Amino acid sequence: MSLASLTAIDVHVHVEVDDEGHPSLGGELMEASAAYFRSDHRTPTVDEIAQTYRDRNMAAVVFTVDHQGATGHPPISNEYVAQAAARHPDVLIPFASIDPSRGRAGVAAAARLVGEHGVRGFKFHPSLQGFDPTDHAVFPLYEAIAALGVPAVFHTGQTGIGAGLPGGGGIRLGLSNPMLLDEVAAAFPDLQIVLAHPSFPWQDEALAVATHKSNVWIDLSGWSPKYFPPNLVRYANTLLKDKVLFGSDFPLITPDRWIADFDRLDIKPEVRPKILKENAGRLLGLPQ
Repeated sequence: MSLASLTAIDVHVHVEVDDEGHPSLGGELMEASAAYFRSDHRTPTVDEIAQTYRDRNMAAVVFTVDHQGATGHPPISNEYVAQAAARHPDVLIPFASIDPSRGRAGVAAAARLVGEHGVRGFKFHPSLQGFDPTDHAVFPLYEAIAALGVPAVFHTGQTGIGAGLPGGGGIRLGLSNPMLLDEVAAAFPDLQIVLAHPSFPWQDEALAVATHKSNVWIDLSGWSPKYFPPNLVRYANTLLKDKVLFGSDFPLITPDRWIADFDRLDIKPEVRPKILKENAGRLLGLPQ
């Protein structure tokens, strides 16, 4: 995989089912998420994901979320995601997810996943995983990821998981306030942190953190670009033009829909390739 051969890099793609049909979410949460996003095909296989991106000459960062400690639902294994992605090295880049409640076992797993399985980064979802990113009990995991030299993606803002359920299915939105990650970024300056999604209702907070901390990036997944707040577009065009990343949130939003709406957005011509692939290429260390 080389940057020059790709039209775009989607840094935010979910693996929602494994080859045995095991889903990433329990029934109630999966149904609420599908209804929230009005998704027609909520659980494509990894092979289907790969073909989707190969047909578009794009690459995709793929991952699941390990939230067993908070929800009791067994995760899709990180090893499966890595092995499935290895079937499609021309288009898929595997990330892993470690439940912070795993403690020292999670720290050991991080090193093994990178060293033995070729994982290129890690995904956290504080609201779904039920943890405060500033909890010092999680800091050894951050330290390990920083030492491995790979990025960490954190869900920020509102989530469609649990949306519309009584009590939101127990999901706490406040755990995904991007200001919590300001402390993490300050404590771990060598850890590259990606704030996933337009961070409603904390968009300005996300922009402030990404502008202030050189090790903080923003991905634009989970929203159609036509709904982006004006301030996000302004910063993407200027102060954060080298730190904003294309992400769709597939299968919840298709890359076709995202790109079509992005094409209508008032983004400077010289900034477009940065957002679509060049910034991600630098973050992921892809060859030119």
